[in-house]
Amino acid sequence: MLIKDACLATMTEDGRYGLIADGAISIRDGRIQWVGARQTVPEYIMDDLADGAEAHDCGGRLITPGLIDCHTHIVYAGNRAAEFEKRLQGVSYQAIAKAGGGIAATVSATRAATKDDLIAQSLPRLRRLMAEGVTTIEIKSGYGLDTENEIKMLGAADALAERAGIRVQKTFLGAHAVPPEYAGRQHDYINLVCQEMLPAAYAARLVDAVDAFVEGIAFSVEQVEQVFDAAKKLGLPIKLHAEQLSHLGGAKMAAGKGALSVDHLEYLPPEEVADLAKAGTVAVLLPGAFYFLKETKLPPVHALRENLVPIAIATDCNPGSSPVTSLLLTMNMACTFFSLTPAESLRAVTLNAAKALGLQDEIGSLEVGKHADLVIWDTNNPADLAYNIGLNPCHRIMVGGKWQA
Repeated sequence: MLIKDACLATMTEDGRYGLIADGAISIRDGRIQWVGARQTVPEYIMDDLADGAEAHDCGGRLITPGLIDCHTHIVYAGNRAAEFEKRLQGVSYQAIAKAGGGIAATVSATRAATKDDLIAQSLPRLRRLMAEGVTTIEIKSGYGLDTENEIKMLGAADALAERAGIRVQKTFLGAHAVPPEYAGRQHDYINLVCQEMLPAAYAARLVDAVDAFVEGIAFSVEQVEQVFDAAKKLGLPIKLHAEQLSHLGGAKMAAGKGALSVDHLEYLPPEEVADLAKAGTVAVLLPGAFYFLKETKLPPVHALRENLVPIAIATDCNPGSSPVTSLLLTMNMACTFFSLTPAESLRAVTLNAAKALGLQDEIGSLEVGKHADLVIWDTNNPADLAYNIGLNPCHRIMVGGKWQA
């Protein structure tokens, strides 16, 4: 296939779009075979067209890499709109959690749901993201909090990939919260996570990475270190929810253990940013949660830039703190709240998001050899993707060389 007459945002230049104003892309066997200016299409590709290869004229539209939502909790059951009302009346997220709401409420609903229930409730959320150009998504467990239900969640995430025709990375988040039956016994629960839950999910081939939550309402740095050590023994990469509501040193610890990413980071001190840079750890910012929880403490974006730490952004789609199913809106929020440029925000949901998942050699930019995951947009200006609110200019998406309906 040759896609031509397109404005290409290749995302190959740091801090820039890597634009090719009048470009073309050749695709063969699901991967990018060639990319460049339309006037320089190689003769062997033109020969393929003469032999019947498909040609697609974009009419000057913009093409970007497929968007990547690198931090979501999209598989869950139930609804927490009542908590939203309570927060508007002044009740804090922490107070709701301690009263049995928050994550515990979603755990109860998710445990009661069947795998098919979870698929049916989650698929519409996934479809909304795909409609805006998302071709890869990370889905975490963490609302089961026992072996059976964590595996059920990860199995639902796996099924969604096939059902929707999208690339799904599955992350085990057993250390998300302490389940009610382990109240006051955090250490016992962490032992269960390390010795039973994670090995069982791994044996079922349902784990691509391991995540955890270091926070006063979740787990300590020392407890999460145990989980990460168990992950490393299985050869699994690690990620961490860190410094969201307070500074407990989780990001520094995770970077020291070579984490793919540390996520949230509102309370990360600028002096600890160098640890991320040294480790090559991606900073994943989640402006949807920042907005929804009415947070005022900003992540250290300036220090991240100065230290050349890759910045990714994601929806953090979840029922309690970020019920967001629009990655385009998240891009606008990142520009508005965190002062990212439109080019930085697009890089944050393409190449840097791929780095946050350890997939930068496979997806995230328009480069020869990478999977042909791309989006055609009804605009020729990449800044439009972060600029507009409520407008979806997605024209068509491709995953692995196949057009998606």
